[in-house]
Amino acid sequence: MVKASNMEEVFDFINYWDSVRRELDFDIDGVVIKVNEYNLQQELGFTSKNPRWAISYKFKAERVETFLEAISYQVGRTDSVTPVANLTPVLLAGTTVKRASIHNAEIMAELDLRLGDMVFVEKGGEIIPKIVGVNILKRPADSQSLSFIKKCPECGTALIRKDGEANHYCPNEYHCPPQIKGRLEHFIGRKMKDINAGEATVAALYDMGLVRDVADLVFLTKDQVMRLEGFREKSAGNLVESIQQSKNRPFDKLLFSLEIRYVGETVARKLAQHFRMMDKLMVATESELVEVENIGESIAKSVVAFSQDLSNLQMIDRLKAAGLKMEMEASDEIINRLNGKSFVVSGKFSIDREKLEEIITLNGGVNVSAISSKTDFVLAGDNMGPAKLSKAEKLGIQIISEEEFWQLIQ
Repeated sequence: MVKASNMEEVFDFINYWDSVRRELDFDIDGVVIKVNEYNLQQELGFTSKNPRWAISYKFKAERVETFLEAISYQVGRTDSVTPVANLTPVLLAGTTVKRASIHNAEIMAELDLRLGDMVFVEKGGEIIPKIVGVNILKRPADSQSLSFIKKCPECGTALIRKDGEANHYCPNEYHCPPQIKGRLEHFIGRKMKDINAGEATVAALYDMGLVRDVADLVFLTKDQVMRLEGFREKSAGNLVESIQQSKNRPFDKLLFSLEIRYVGETVARKLAQHFRMMDKLMVATESELVEVENIGESIAKSVVAFSQDLSNLQMIDRLKAAGLKMEMEASDEIINRLNGKSFVVSGKFSIDREKLEEIITLNGGVNVSAISSKTDFVLAGDNMGPAKLSKAEKLGIQIISEEEFWQLIQ
């Protein structure tokens, strides 16, 4: 850390570290410049997330030139199809780069990429490789412009591109392999069904043909799991037990775990509270859905599309047969003790922080990630960051302990 008396000294410091940063044992992508005087810090204040008296200065990204060998296409878990450049390996910012994202068809056309091009590559934010240009002087005379693919590389479905959007999508969302894997990964998440498995395990189960949808997952046996590499009787038993425990999760968590487009955690709870049970939700019309608070046309269309897919209905029936909760229970009801008050939860507590946030929701409160003038309470645990605490105090936000929180909801 260096104290500078003028901007010339600030830039001297920046230029020095820009020239020697490759000699460090770790990567850096810039320096932080802070106002030193406390009274000026207080005068400048904070944005909703960051102090106004400190800024980060990013070094100019390193650029290298390499050969574009091929372009492949990846289907994301949320149906977006992304072109990827396959490159002759080249050292960039301390790592060997073989692939770079092209993002979408518009960027591919803007760059006018052609196989055999020598391309310029940078790392966005010193992390993600991206192509930023083409060396036209080295372009082969017989090169031809590339066209974006018309069909999904995984399932062969014709791709679509919505008006006003840059990305192409595979609409076969419930039957396209990468999207199915993505749904399985979503299903096991902590805020969904909270199953003790990782992405690699889910992918292996799918690739071996043991799981094709989330219903297959909840019917897994220990013997099936033991067919996976690295699983023995104890680890397989632990996974199956975790799946059994997940059946006790409330109906709104199940609804969230199905990853119906636009149905996030809050929307899932609103739908569960309104329709009370899966059977009623699955026969709801668009007009009935938009009557629910904060449910718009896009969400309504998505829920109806999900419920009209026969394979989804069959999956729901199998989940029901497996014993998963398909309706709201009294213990899952929201008790409006907190009356919509917003909370920032920060620090360590006697129970898991996500559990505390769930209790806030069940009592009618709202969880927010950042402190602002609109925050009602900061629930402060042990080792809460001093910057958050200071900001809450300056904004006059009520800071409560875990003990005070329990008293608040009694």
